[in-house]
Amino acid sequence: MLKYLLKNKTKVISIVVLLSLLVAIRAFENIIFYDPFLAYFKLNYYHLPLPNNNIIKLFFSMGFRYYLNSIISIGLLKLFFDDNNIIKFSFFLYSIFGIILMVAFFFVLIKFGETNKMNLFYIRRFIIQPILLILFIPAFYYQKKIK
Repeated sequence: MLKYLLKNKTKVISIVVLLSLLVAIRAFENIIFYDPFLAYFKLNYYHLPLPNNNIIKLFFSMGFRYYLNSIISIGLLKLFFDDNNIIKFSFFLYSIFGIILMVAFFFVLIKFGETNKMNLFYIRRFIIQPILLILFIPAFYYQKKIK
């Protein structure tokens, strides 16, 4: 194991840097992104009204955050698997999921916000966290192992 790490130190350092970027996005989310739901979902939100928000600013902020997480995640997948088919497929999936999640979030927010707070919470979670990366790594690893 140590020989592998020493042999591939550039790859290991790159993985650590990309993981650190994901952590930094999370650590500085209050500073970098506009998201009135950050504080809202930390409270007993089920009994509180939705916070006032600027829909356009929120859309671009969440889209930017999803884009950053996606690019870093695809970089990690490239380092883990070094397979262009996986990268192309991941890019396609991230694009499709991004569109679906953003449309779903804003549809629920605008049409059913007060009555579907849990749906908002979970859709938002998929947008702002690299959950897809956590799902893709074991899935692609398993796919490679069965080939």
